[in-house]
Amino acid sequence: MAAIQNSVHRCTEPFGVIFMLGGPGSGKGTICPSIASHFNMIHLSAGELLRKEMNTSNSKLSAEIESYMKAGTIVPVAVTCSLLYNAMLEGYRSQKCINYLVDGFPRNEDNKSGWEASMSDKAKVLQVVVLDCPDNVCIERCLRRHSGRIDDNEQTLKKRQVDVIVQFKTEGLPVIEYYTQKGLVTHIDGSKSKEEVIDAVKAALDPIIH
Repeated sequence: MAAIQNSVHRCTEPFGVIFMLGGPGSGKGTICPSIASHFNMIHLSAGELLRKEMNTSNSKLSAEIESYMKAGTIVPVAVTCSLLYNAMLEGYRSQKCINYLVDGFPRNEDNKSGWEASMSDKAKVLQVVVLDCPDNVCIERCLRRHSGRIDDNEQTLKKRQVDVIVQFKTEGLPVIEYYTQKGLVTHIDGSKSKEEVIDAVKAALDPIIH
């Protein structure tokens, strides 16, 4: 199991973190680069960090991550937090970046609890942006994204997306409720155009990120 590592490059104050949450097809990956660039943040995708680590030949975590992904189960939160924190340390070392936009995490109660336990003194959650999007819009977007694949028919893809959306709603709701009680959640209509969603997120974060 990975442990959170200390570093001489660590910022003297906790890093600032914005969580971007939403179901598959809600637009997280589409808008995050623009939002991160606007606020001089670094965009960190939990999924991309895990896949990158899995494909790193000399990584001690590669086999462990691959086993969870092949089984379709969530990678242990200690591993994900370790990768996120190390990415923040590297961002501060190389770019003096102190604020980070994290998408795809925390996905469930275990993720949230693990983050609070291991990262509360290292990173402060500034805001949680939730992209709300109707199921049919999310599914249609995902189908368009996978339209070039020849190994799955439309019905198979649609069922897969429905299953993932249901999982997000079931497991993600307690996370959203937790941060709502802390007054940290902003809901954005993710069904609108990319430009409209980006503008809405910018307006929500402007008073928060300095």
